[in-house]
Amino acid sequence: MKSTMKTIFAVAASIALNTPFATGALAAEHTRKNEVTVAATASQVYNRTVEVDGVKIFYREAGNPSAPTIVLLHGFPSSSHSFRNLIPELATRFHVIAPDYPGYGYSDAPARDKYAYTFDHLAQTMDSFLQKVGASSYIVYMHDFGGPVGYRIATAHPERVRGLVVQNANAHEEGLSPAFGHARELWANRNAETEAHVRGAFSPEGIKWQYVTGANDPATMTRDGYSFDAPLMQRPGQDGIQLDLLENYKSNLVLYPQWQKWLKTAQPKTLIVWGAGDPLFTVEGAHAVKREVPAAKLVTYKAGHFLLEEYSADVAKQILLNFDAKRNVK
Repeated sequence: MKSTMKTIFAVAASIALNTPFATGALAAEHTRKNEVTVAATASQVYNRTVEVDGVKIFYREAGNPSAPTIVLLHGFPSSSHSFRNLIPELATRFHVIAPDYPGYGYSDAPARDKYAYTFDHLAQTMDSFLQKVGASSYIVYMHDFGGPVGYRIATAHPERVRGLVVQNANAHEEGLSPAFGHARELWANRNAETEAHVRGAFSPEGIKWQYVTGANDPATMTRDGYSFDAPLMQRPGQDGIQLDLLENYKSNLVLYPQWQKWLKTAQPKTLIVWGAGDPLFTVEGAHAVKREVPAAKLVTYKAGHFLLEEYSADVAKQILLNFDAKRNVK
């Protein structure tokens, strides 16, 4: 009797599972599970390393490689770590690549006699890096030092640039605050005294100052950003590397007119997101970019230099709204 009942139930179950309702329900459940898997895969961030001209470059990668690419170029004194919250948000629609420059984050930091720490050289290395990982066209996201690196790449290969996201990255002198006073002294005459005046920027206190000054509410900010950056800036050899780059920053000002001309002529699709309380790069720099590219969207935040520490989700939303990945961001 029990055996007969088991057979009946088995047949009934088989019939039920093959009814249109059951088949549709199972298909829907299967699709839902696949969607969850795809979403999880899309937001997965991979940590990779590739050698570029003898230097190991660390980078974070996420999203579908067949989707439009967005390249995230970090600032000082940070690394791709500064985009840690932004990357998964963008990866749902874009192929995201975020490298660390030589001397920063997890990338190699060659000795100064082995690698020239200039913005020309950083841009050259990043350009070679992008070619090596197969990025032939991309949106360029530029923060701080990412501006000098990104603008050099953009003006060298304008055909590859599908758009710009400018976050507190200068291309105009009016965007440089009085806090650059000591840096200007270094540019004019590098010596023991002028070096001493800027070394505070590499200290744990100086790094924290850059993160919290001008922020909406520093008490709500995670400490992860400056706590990650500070120890890396204390590694042997970093003092000289950072002094070389700060001294070389003057080379960017010479190129400002060239970058401005490119912006005005090319009119790239541009989104400007700016922390209005930035003690280094003032909001005048944002308005200056908008002046060159009138169609650009400008969003200012009650934030400082590292606005992603407070507004990462909203910046991701702005990028997704302004760059239509389904239309290949044209």
